[in-house]
Amino acid sequence: MADTGTIGSLQADAFVAAAERALAAGDAAKVSDAELARVMTAAVRLYAAKVDVNGDTPLPVEPEKLTPTDVVVTVTQLIRAVGLNLWDLSMWVQRPQR
Repeated sequence: MADTGTIGSLQADAFVAAAERALAAGDAAKVSDAELARVMTAAVRLYAAKVDVNGDTPLPVEPEKLTPTDVVVTVTQLIRAVGLNLWDLSMWVQRPQR
């Protein structure tokens, strides 16, 4: 099969399966902090790049698999990780859409 330059579903499936097993077991520690940081960093960077290309058109997430708490905790930690505050966030939210 020719390499199309896309991430194969096997790699994505393997990570999703590991994460789902850890969540089902109630043991998030089964996924190391270092590995999760690598995956999150790559996913956030890729998501941002796709938004830049696609404009503010929502990209796929599976909202039925997320809770509001999941989203708020993740966004809050991402904001803290890069030293932003809510004022900074409000400036980005108010930027003109393409």
